[in-house]
Formats: sequence, C-alpha cells, structure tokens
Amino acid sequence: MHLTVLGAQAGVPRHGRPSSGYLVGDAGTTVLLDCGPGVATALSALDVRLDAVVVSHLHLDHVHDLIVLAKQLVTERAPAPLLLVPAGAGAGEVFGTWESLFPVPTFPRLDRPFRHAFDVRGHGPVRVGSLALSTHPVAHAVAAVGVRVEGPGGALAYTGDTGVCDGLLPLARDVDLLLAEATLDAPDPGPHGHLCAADAARAATAAGARALALTHLPDGSDPTATARRAAASAHFTGPVHVVRPGSTLRVR
Repeated sequence: MHLTVLGAQAGVPRHGRPSSGYLVGDAGTTVLLDCGPGVATALSALDVRLDAVVVSHLHLDHVHDLIVLAKQLVTERAPAPLLLVPAGAGAGEVFGTWESLFPVPTFPRLDRPFRHAFDVRGHGPVRVGSLALSTHPVAHAVAAVGVRVEGPGGALAYTGDTGVCDGLLPLARDVDLLLAEATLDAPDPGPHGHLCAADAARAATAAGARALALTHLPDGSDPTATARRAAASAHFTGPVHVVRPGSTLRVR
C-alpha cells in the first residue's frame, strides 16, 4: 500500500500547493481521499484510474475540485468510480447547485456530470477491489468523518478535519500509518474542530498506530514542518512524517 499526496494545504491553495487530496493504492485498487482546490490538476498529471473517491466532509477546501474531476471523467468516458459522501449532509443539493451554476445544456453528460461520472453513495463500510473502506464520525464544524483503508499491503487511517474526539481511537486503532491533520500551533478545544501536532501524536499513541504523517498545515515552510515534527515526536515514538504535495509513503 502506498500513499501519494496530491495536496496538503490547510484552507485554500498557497504558493502552488493544492488543498487536501490523497491517493491510496494497493494491489491494483486506487482510492482518492478528498478533492480540494488544485487536486484535479495534480491528479491529471498521473496515469491513474480511480476506483473510489471518499469525501470526509463538505467544506470547500476538501471538495472544490469534485466538479472538475466529474467533468474530467465524463470527458474521458472513464469508468464511474464509487463516490462516498456524508449521508444527510446535503451532498446531493451541493452537487446539483454546482451543476446549475455551470450548465452545458448542449452536452447532457457535461451538464449533469455527477450523475454520469460517479456512483454516489452515503458513507459506510464498503469493499472496493482489494481495499476495505470504513468511516468513523469525528468532531468538526460540519458533519465529518475519518476514513480507514485496509488492504493486503497495510492499513491507513485519515482523520480529515477534526478536533480531539472519541472517534479517533477506533479510526486509527493499530494502523500502519495515521494521516492526521495538524492545522494548529497549539491545542484548541473550541467547536471548529482541528488538531495540533501534539494532539495528532497523542491520538496515534493511544490507538497503537505504527507511523504518523502530518498534513493540512497552514503553510509549507521548512520551519513550520520542523516545528510540527518536533511537537509530534514529543508524544509519539514511531516515525513522524510531514507531507507535502508530491510526497509518497509506503504504508507498510
């Protein structure tokens, strides 16, 4: 199992760095976790056939490029990947609004790309090729989940956006790699729901994760990465990575 980082920027893209988007591949199956601004462009540079896309939550920095990806898939007449979205969070309405804002009435498939590009379903356990996908509710300003991916080559957990919460333990229990957001400089128990590096490291330790990858940083500078790695290493004894667009990690 391998992780390829397409985007790792918190919020909107900065200095050419796309927002959240992560490819997980194992034994011929490829899943995209989130699809923020800039991710569709990064994905187009790779020779990849998607088997599934999982959306952690409906904030713009995690879903903006879904409509771009949908139109790409329709244009290429690619097989429709599974699209797992937050059930009951209004995903269908969001997709319909996007389609109405960018109509192409002379080309029906481009006019309503979501119905043609994806097999849309709500979150829940599902098997896609060689991979078993499951979702776990986490704590954010809107309905959000973390995603667990298990396959013959290992197990990965992705927090999406979350604060410290009980859902992190089952999400990350005994995984080979925890891909965790580390947006904040210091802990913040407020309602918006984000982690600092120390929060992520404590979650990794409690869950028995074997390695930790920090993402969703506010900038891609070396000083920020160094500070996040040091903060995490104080609470987690395994390998700590700070990922950037283009980073690739072997999960196990």
